[in-house]
Amino acid sequence: MHTDQWCTYVDRSVHATNLPKNATSPLGGMIGMFGQGSPLYVPALSNGTGQCNSGTVFPADRSSRRWISGPVRIITHHDSVMLKNKIALITGAGSGIGEATTLLFARNGASVMLADMDLEGAERVLAEVKKNGGQGAMVKADVSDPKECEHMVAETVKHFGHLDIAVNNAGIGGPQAMIGDYPIDGWDKVISINLSGVFYGMRYQIPAMLKNKGGAIVNMASILGKVGFPSSGAYVAAKHGVVGLTETAALEYATQGIRVNTVGPGFIKTPLLDTNLNKEQLEGIAAMHPMKRLGTAEEVAELVLWLVSDKASFVTGSYYNVDGGYLAQ
Repeated sequence: MHTDQWCTYVDRSVHATNLPKNATSPLGGMIGMFGQGSPLYVPALSNGTGQCNSGTVFPADRSSRRWISGPVRIITHHDSVMLKNKIALITGAGSGIGEATTLLFARNGASVMLADMDLEGAERVLAEVKKNGGQGAMVKADVSDPKECEHMVAETVKHFGHLDIAVNNAGIGGPQAMIGDYPIDGWDKVISINLSGVFYGMRYQIPAMLKNKGGAIVNMASILGKVGFPSSGAYVAAKHGVVGLTETAALEYATQGIRVNTVGPGFIKTPLLDTNLNKEQLEGIAAMHPMKRLGTAEEVAELVLWLVSDKASFVTGSYYNVDGGYLAQ
């Protein structure tokens, strides 16, 4: 048996191990190596017991076939490769989308600095990262304070040596009121966290990435970065600002190895939403999506992972929805 972080290997003589229940190959599912190391697909189906039946092996070019006689062992490394040796900084990492993104990045090989005002939440997520064999650290950061944003970047570089990836995710919902009645202090707080916090983050993340000859940034916007929404003036304004700020940064640093994109989640079931809406409101919001449900933080994290990975090497200045079809209406 052989394993590494890039491939799955098949051994004709032994049983399958670490195979997820109902896992399949692309023709079937598991990608692997066989014989002299030629890539192949194994159309095997796991029954959850750790064993696979023998089956036809398709080399990657599918130009020939071989039959495996007897049970095979398939070692899978589901999420271990996309961010190997990368250093990531995630704000708002202690809950919701930030938590899901932190855990996914760590499973993909990144060392993660968790930045949050909620130290209890960050400690809980960091413990989960380490429990699963990942690497991480945490720093308290109020993103509405530029000095704290500078500090969180400095702590990341101090702890891990450099910075490759940043996800500016921290945000709040803010008061619910029409613009003619919107509280001034509520406006100032939402803008300072949801918009200025993204600017402050990039203000210090970008110089750190330039020292490392490049990097990738994802700024968390919202579907409300493209459309209006009654009684959420500050939130809508901030998220529209994040989209514009992202596009500008992408243009400025496109030739210097830094990619900057933004993600626009629909209404996602997170503590932020649960805190601001009651059950009836949540059901009403879910019904506004063509898919008739709220999204999950994990669904958003999967897109963020792709955007910061080398698989998205020609993607910058873009805005991606994860919204169950909301903006298509």
